[in-house]
Amino acid sequence: MAKSYLPLLIIFAVSVANAIMMGALSHVMNPRRDTPQKSMPYESGMIPLGDTRARFSVKFYMVAISFIVFDLETIFLVPWAVRVRELGWGAFMAVLLFVAVLAVGLLYEWKKGGLEWD
Repeated sequence: MAKSYLPLLIIFAVSVANAIMMGALSHVMNPRRDTPQKSMPYESGMIPLGDTRARFSVKFYMVAISFIVFDLETIFLVPWAVRVRELGWGAFMAVLLFVAVLAVGLLYEWKKGGLEWD
């Protein structure tokens, strides 16, 4: 039984050794040389203006969270849609309830102004 795990253990050991070796070599072969350009907050070639700790509106985060929630809806709906005929009416009613709850949530968020960028 242990012989069947030997190739897996060898691959794991080689992978760990490779990761450690690459990290050590990159540290040794590329010493850190600080320059004023590298010490700047943004290295995009543009000179930063003002404070780098700018605040974002809470509405930005609300829209982002809403996008994630409604985007994750597809993760649940696509597998169901692939097997809709095999699953029957029970699964159809469950998905209908799921979509109804999401619709009520979207309506609530819309009425509260959570989708506004102002």
